[in-house]
Formats: sequence, structure tokens, C-alpha cells
Amino acid sequence: MCGIVGIINPTRKSAIQNMAEAIYHRGPDDAGFFVDEYVALGIRRLSIIDLVGGKQPISSNDGRFTLIFNGEIYNYKELKSELGDYKFKTDSDTEVILVGFLKWGTEILPRLRGMFAFSIYDAKEKQIFLARDFFGIKPLYYLIDDMRSDVAAFSSEIKSFLTLPTFKPEVNDQAVFNYLSFQYNPLEETFFKNIFKLPPAHFMKIDINTSKVEMKRYWQFEFKPDNALDEAKTAKAVLEVMEDSVSHHLIADVAIGSFLSGGIDSSIIATLMKKIRDERKIKTFTVGFESLSEGREALETVNLLDTDHREITIGAQEYFANLPKAIWHFDEPVADPSALGLYFLAREAAKQVKVVLSGEGSDELFGGYNIYLEPFARRWITWLPNVILKFIVNLPFDFRGKNYAKRASQKLEDWYIGNASIFSEAEVKLLWKGKPEKKFLIEDLYQKVTHSSDSTKMQYIDIHTWLIGDILAKADKMTMAHSLELRVPFLDIEVVRLASRLPDRFKWKSGVTKYLLREAFKRVLPESVCQRKKLGFPTPVKDWFTNDRKDIFSLILENLYIQKHMDVSYIKNLIDNHLSGRNDNSRKIYLLLALAIWYNIFIEKFSMKILN
Repeated sequence: MCGIVGIINPTRKSAIQNMAEAIYHRGPDDAGFFVDEYVALGIRRLSIIDLVGGKQPISSNDGRFTLIFNGEIYNYKELKSELGDYKFKTDSDTEVILVGFLKWGTEILPRLRGMFAFSIYDAKEKQIFLARDFFGIKPLYYLIDDMRSDVAAFSSEIKSFLTLPTFKPEVNDQAVFNYLSFQYNPLEETFFKNIFKLPPAHFMKIDINTSKVEMKRYWQFEFKPDNALDEAKTAKAVLEVMEDSVSHHLIADVAIGSFLSGGIDSSIIATLMKKIRDERKIKTFTVGFESLSEGREALETVNLLDTDHREITIGAQEYFANLPKAIWHFDEPVADPSALGLYFLAREAAKQVKVVLSGEGSDELFGGYNIYLEPFARRWITWLPNVILKFIVNLPFDFRGKNYAKRASQKLEDWYIGNASIFSEAEVKLLWKGKPEKKFLIEDLYQKVTHSSDSTKMQYIDIHTWLIGDILAKADKMTMAHSLELRVPFLDIEVVRLASRLPDRFKWKSGVTKYLLREAFKRVLPESVCQRKKLGFPTPVKDWFTNDRKDIFSLILENLYIQKHMDVSYIKNLIDNHLSGRNDNSRKIYLLLALAIWYNIFIEKFSMKILN
């Protein structure tokens, strides 16, 4: 696990060193550089596998190809055995990627079982090759030169580009506009003009001589439900593939622990860790916010497995004091209050381990979100005549179930943009001043699942938006902020292949989410854990936004970007209605707060440095 950086057509070695230093937290154990007249490559290393021999950059035996790599390849030993008589210099997964690329070219990518973002430089052909894993577990950004429209640099984090003397950060209004609805940026463009994300499951080839860029998708997730599957046999297969995944994810030469909430996903992982490691006591970590701690539920698994457990509880003062630090690590604002939970959890875990396993991806693949049940539950309301439905929706006051009725009166494609939806389209029109920006075309995703059930469509949308832009973004950035590697066994490619074949009846049954996953582990986990409903990761920001937080509201109302682009009187009204108890506007306020802090850190402070 590392942070990688690169510059095309470099001028000074100090430039690549400065880029790498900006992401020191991603790899405090070591640094390495490669520089010639065409490229400069840099790496900050967090040593996990082959601690002594796995240094980077690493070059092929003939010196033609040089690789830098961020991530872990869990089947590298199997791949190594397929690579014949090549004389390996290390015992690392890094060199296996390089040698595999020499033998198979881009066909190495679908063979890789793991998480990765890497670059390979071909010194003979003067080409740079960049690739990112199937779901975007590991980030990779690239910078376009504004004058030449060429790819000028790449990095694991955007903040590296801020060290380049030729780069001046400017806000990409289109990303902000989409953020208002999604709570994260769903675009390939970032919040910064001229900085882009390499999409998951894509590679990019850059010809340094001609500046020609080729980008191509190498893998596509699809649901292929197999209605012939037997329930008992498939449940057994789920248990076996998860055990195999966790076993592969435990490959490391350092201490490994597990995050443990009160839910089924992290309990599955901790239980399998315990089974695989047998006599060794495993380390588990839980975080909660004041009265909302998940510790009570987590302790049931802790007591069953007899883990070495650590639980921390965070209060409002500590939360808001650390919010700017977390947003700095995010690079782009993600208005998910639970992200700070990961930040504090990683800080605690990093005191004892270098690697943690976590349950991200289970809900999207196995159907775990409660909202996926809505298409089944709302069937009764669709029997109502349209006249009555419209009457209910148009009543001039709010009441429990009104939004439910509104959604039931619409096609799924008209309202579902993913698990988070903060400002509605109508609210964005009231909030945003000036011409609306271009919106993310979620319709393109719906076109690929036209024949699927509504619940499966929801899964597909979340896998291609919410999972990448929120879940995995916060997982990577909040853990790497503390030099902690997070691994996600549910997103193992073998688990994904099985989950993609599950028919609806194996995912949702009698109002139960993740039905087959629960069935697979019902003899392994306590019954109460298997039956526990999805609770999310609640944070009490609703109760924390009070009249005592006027400093927070001032950050929003006095922010230069918000004043220029948004209706401040509309925002004041949101805040007033929240403080009076009329509406719960906490998520909207939090979104604007994260945006304001991001702007102050990355744009305003940077501008002040230039002026000074």
C-alpha cells in the first residue's frame, strides 16, 4: 500500500519529490524515485509485503520497464507460478504485476485479484501506462496541462498537484453543482478544473512523444441472475467464497486487525479471520458517537470470538475540531457525516496494526440497503388511483409517508440517484444562482439495466456511483490519513462473480435484506447478528447543529464561493428551520459546511499564498 506520483516531461527532480512529500501519510516507511529526461516517478511506501525487498520503483531485468504501484494483489503467488523461469529479484506482489505485464500485456488486469492503481513506464517506446482496479478501491488522478491539453502529471491524491509551481487550483462548478444532489462528486472531473479521475476498471496509455492518450475499459460489472441456482448449495458457496476471500486478504508481513460494527458484514469478516487464524487472538475496533455507539451490538461478536477489542466514543467538540483535517485528506468534499467515524477509527487502529479488514461492498452486492425493499413494499400503494396518489403528494404540509407516496407515484429512474440524495432538483434550482451546470447522466446507467427489477436497478446504480464516490472514497482517504491499509474482502473478484449471479429471491425475502448472506452464516454467527437490520452508521449531527454552533453557520454563510454561487437567504432559512425544529435539515447544512471548509482550505488559502 502506497502513494504514487508521476510527472511527464519533468524539469527538476525536486518537483517529483515535493509531490511525493505531499502524500507522505500514504507511505511513511520509505520513498523511491525514478527520473529521466521524459518522466519522473515517485513512491511513498507503506511496507506490508516483502518489507525489505519490496522497494519501489522496480524495473524489469533489462531496465526497459519501470513500475510504481499502490495496492495489494492477493493472488500474486499463484500468478508468480504461472510466469515461468523469469528471474525475480523480490518476493513482492509489485514485481509480479510488472513481469505479468511483460508476458500478458493489458490481459494481466482481469487476472489481478486485489486492489490497485499503478503506472508502468516504457523507456524504449516512451509510453506511460496507468491502470485502476475493478471498483476503484484505490484512487488515481491525472492533471491536464491547461495550455497544451496534455496529461502533465498523475497522483494517488489531488493535493500532490498543488505543489507544482505551474498549477493554480480553480473550482469546477459542474462538480459542485452535482455534489449538491449526490453528496459527493459523481463525475470523472474533480472539484478542481483540469484534474480528472481515472475511472475504475480502466487503463490509460500515454504516448509521451505525440501526447496521444488512449483510455479503455478492461472489465464491466453486470448482474447475470441465474434462476436455476439451488438455495442451499448457493448459500454454502457464499460461505466458502467468503472464507477464501478473507484468507487471501490476510496475506501480509505485518499485524492485521478488523473493524467491527454491530452489523452482519464486519461480524462475518471477524468470524472468518478467527477461524482462519485459529489460535491467534484477533484485534477488533469499534467507534461510536456519544449516545449512538455501536459498541453494545459489537460486543456480542467480541464475546463470541474473544477478540482483543478496542472501542472509542467521539463527542461533538472532537468531531468538529477534526473535520477540517478530514476534509483536507479527502481532497474533494464528501458530505457523509459517518466518514469522520472512519477517520477516528483508523487513528485508533493504526496504534496497533498496519492493516484492517472491513465490510464495504456487501450491501451493494448482496442487497443490504433497506431502500432496496421499497419496490416490494410499495406494490400496495400503486393500486391506488392516480387521482388519490396526486392528492396525497400535493398536500401542503409534510407528514410521515409523504415522500414515500411521492416516490411510489414516479418511475424509479425519475428519483433514484443512489443511496444519498440531499437537495432535490427543485431545491437545487432555488439554491443555485445563475445558469444550471451539466448534470451527471444517470440515465446512461439505467439504460444498461432496463430489463432488471427495480431493486436490482438500485443496486446497479449504487455500485457505479455511491460505492465509488462515497463508500470507497472515504474508506481509502480516512484510513490512509493515518497510514493504515484497509482491505475489503466483499469486493474480491471471486465474491463479485458469485454475487452477480444471485436472483432477487436470494437477496430479498419477506422484508429481509441480504437474505442468502444471512442464511449462509446463520450457523456461524449468533442469530441476533444474522437477523439484525441494516442500521447504517448514524452520527448525531442533527442534534449537534444547535444555536451554540453559530461559528459553524458563519463558515457557511460567509464563504466566498457560497455567497457568489448560492442564495444565502435560502440557506439562512434552512438553518433557521432546523434550529426551530420545523425540519431536519442537518444533512443539507453538513453538505454546505463541508463545501465551505474545502473551499477555504484548497482555494482561498492557496490564493492567499500566491498573493503573499
